[in-house]
Amino acid sequence: MKTERKHITVYEHQSLRIKEEELTQDLYDQFVKFYGNGVPYFSLIRNGVEFKEYVGAIQIGNTLIEVLPKADKNANDGNKNAWQKALIDMLRVVHGFEVKAPTESSLALKSNSVLDLYFEMFVQEVERLLHSGLAKKYRRTEGNLTALKGSLVFSKQISKNLVHQERFYTQYTTYDTEHLLHIILYKTILLLKRINTSPKLLNRINSLVLNFPEMPSQKITEATFERITLNRKTQDYKKALDIARLLLMNYHPDLNKGNKHVLALMFDMNLLWEQFVLVSLKKSKTFKVTGQNSKGFWKPTNGRARSIRPDIKIQNDQGTFILDTKWKNVNSKPSIEDVRQMYAYHHYFEAEKVALLYPGEENYISGNFVQVNHKGINENQECGLMFVRSNANVKKWQGEIVRQVESWVGKSEQTSSAGHSALK
Repeated sequence: MKTERKHITVYEHQSLRIKEEELTQDLYDQFVKFYGNGVPYFSLIRNGVEFKEYVGAIQIGNTLIEVLPKADKNANDGNKNAWQKALIDMLRVVHGFEVKAPTESSLALKSNSVLDLYFEMFVQEVERLLHSGLAKKYRRTEGNLTALKGSLVFSKQISKNLVHQERFYTQYTTYDTEHLLHIILYKTILLLKRINTSPKLLNRINSLVLNFPEMPSQKITEATFERITLNRKTQDYKKALDIARLLLMNYHPDLNKGNKHVLALMFDMNLLWEQFVLVSLKKSKTFKVTGQNSKGFWKPTNGRARSIRPDIKIQNDQGTFILDTKWKNVNSKPSIEDVRQMYAYHHYFEAEKVALLYPGEENYISGNFVQVNHKGINENQECGLMFVRSNANVKKWQGEIVRQVESWVGKSEQTSSAGHSALK
């Protein structure tokens, strides 16, 4: 019987030091061991660990360390439960985990952590696949049979059945459920049975172990997933395979003791914020939004060319607008590197406006690039700082992002002069 899970909740960039009620010496030693694998999620400090800009969950044995986003300096204090739910909802939005199928509409997912979310979504997907019927494929197989089936393999027939002439060593085609997709799913089911510490999922995982057809063991690597090609019959497997890949590739078994397995589902908050803003802005009906549009920036005489790629490109009848998302706490003065980046976006994408988008207290600081030419000073190239108030209610947060960006896109040069400060 599994022991009760210990749950520790921290924010990104927060430190944990050795304490009896939080970071024990044994847990710290496991962090040190895990850090030796080259993980980027935290750094070691004196008698403790300091988490970086990654959010999510790390499960070491029966201890779950959940790292929540720190949206701004004060918004998260004393509200860990709300931001735990917010992180889960952000991941649902970004990774498309909204429940859409009619057979799933009555399911209410109430995950207690990021790990529980992915465990539950995987279980739900496999249950759906079992209910609709597992896909079958043709596969080549061979073996000793009492009846001639397929083609006879003469070399093995002579070596194996010289004294058993009633048998036939043949090679034949079988049409069944034993193929790579199900081998991956079955391996993930067994992994969940081994590491799950959520009581509400225990019965459902055990049911999958009983009902899912047993598959042969096979080593699964990133290359295995790269080889997978889904067709019309197997397209419904995509979500389950995506979660299986996330779980299997981030699982680190303890080969020495066997009881301190590590599963780390951690997400770079900068990338998560960028994708969250992009998905949110796609809800707008006033402009077209695309992400990560590359354009040639520098081409050497010999060697590889370099490109420039903004986070978000917005287009409407007025022209092109560029947003670059930044998940960090700043004041009214951005870094010079960010300003130079915005300047390049202005020229290469011929943008009407560019802006850096931060979480924080709602505000917009307008600025212009100052250019001196033979006609004097040209200040018609606007580059602003946009701050969106963070909200643990993710739907409201998305609405605020859309509202502020729609307002920014619709502003004229005259109305955007409030708060003006030239960016030099």
